[in-house]
Amino acid sequence: MERLFKIKKGLNINLDGVASQNMAAIPLSEEIAVQPTDFYGLVPHLEVKEGDRVKTGTPLFTDKATGRINICSPVSGTVKAIVRGERRKILRALISTDKEQAHESLAVPNLETCAPGDVLETLLKSGLFAFFRQRPYDIVASPDDKPKAIFVSAFSKMPLAADFSYVVKGQEDTFKLGIKALAKLAKVHLGICLDQINTSMLPVAEAEVSIFDGPNPSGNVGVQINHIDPVNKGEVVWTMGPEEVIFVGRLFKSGKLDLRRRIAIAGSGILNPQYAETLIGTPMKDILARNLKDTPGMRIIDGNPLVGTKSELNGFLGAHTTEVCVIPEGNDVHEMLGWIMPRTSEFSANRSYLSWIFGSKKSYDLDCRIKGGERAMIMSGEYDKVFPMDIYAGYLVKAIIAGDIDRQEALGIYEVAPEDFAVAEFVDSSKLELQHIVRQGLDILRKENA
Repeated sequence: MERLFKIKKGLNINLDGVASQNMAAIPLSEEIAVQPTDFYGLVPHLEVKEGDRVKTGTPLFTDKATGRINICSPVSGTVKAIVRGERRKILRALISTDKEQAHESLAVPNLETCAPGDVLETLLKSGLFAFFRQRPYDIVASPDDKPKAIFVSAFSKMPLAADFSYVVKGQEDTFKLGIKALAKLAKVHLGICLDQINTSMLPVAEAEVSIFDGPNPSGNVGVQINHIDPVNKGEVVWTMGPEEVIFVGRLFKSGKLDLRRRIAIAGSGILNPQYAETLIGTPMKDILARNLKDTPGMRIIDGNPLVGTKSELNGFLGAHTTEVCVIPEGNDVHEMLGWIMPRTSEFSANRSYLSWIFGSKKSYDLDCRIKGGERAMIMSGEYDKVFPMDIYAGYLVKAIIAGDIDRQEALGIYEVAPEDFAVAEFVDSSKLELQHIVRQGLDILRKENA
């Protein structure tokens, strides 16, 4: 029996360029990048060197802390280069792909009879364990922990986000098999929206299904954890994206690592917003080939506009990315009379512009401007209007800025991740980088508790 949670706080932001439900196939690129920086909290130890031959599923990096978490190659080919940054930090491994792909053979246990430890070891060897994230701290999970639950959110209300109901079409059985594998490790909670109730994705016998009805960020797994089973000090929960659950299902179905994912290519800077199937680590220039508008001053985002990272044509698709968006930078915009204009084509969260009379279904071509500089933080309650968790967001942010760890713990920092503050950051009149502040707070707390 599904439980229904009605979420009232939040804000939907409708942007131009939503991906149409058409699937494009992107040919295998000549070069693929594997970026350990995509797996936050993992310190990589290099397992290969330039010139080495690798297969799909060959470990490229191993976590130094545990020695057990692998990051594996999504393709077979030759290690072309190991790119390093400051202090020789490993940024990515570049692999020249083979025309004929070869896979490492992995011994996959029978899910009907195997022990939880067998599933765990299979995920570790295949590199799929690295896709688990844990609360607290929102980092790669540790295989030494015993999570009280695993949470999967099967939808997102972020602007221009991929529609998982479309992504999963034809892969429903594989998704359910992935959930079955996760259920061997801990109790699984699956969050869905109202539109997914009668889809072929359900029923999922091995998961407890909860329905969330409300605006963004109701699809955030952190919001769902807060409503279903909040994280207290000393407790650990794991999370995994629904597309990555499909990775797990493919592994236990075929015994091979398959990191193809279906992403949305969206935004007002795209000629033909649509979906595409490609591998993680694919170059952006291949994903966006012949699909970029010939307009100067556009920003490529690896992810959605609220929580994604700025990229370039010479960048690569992130390991967790479910959409690639292109929207205007706004650097070349000059507005007559500035903010005093009535504005019928600009979005406002508090009816400051006349655009609110067109209703919430109108879409907007927003750019990347912040429209103001950082200023004093006023406790006006504006965060609480869009923050649907049982947490005083404004007070928590102030405690993080002040470095008051005891206060942070009392205010629920163990439950949150930076993405949970994305909508609050969007409406913030103080123009603070809330996601960056929360990330810093979580990192400091992790060091203090180590």
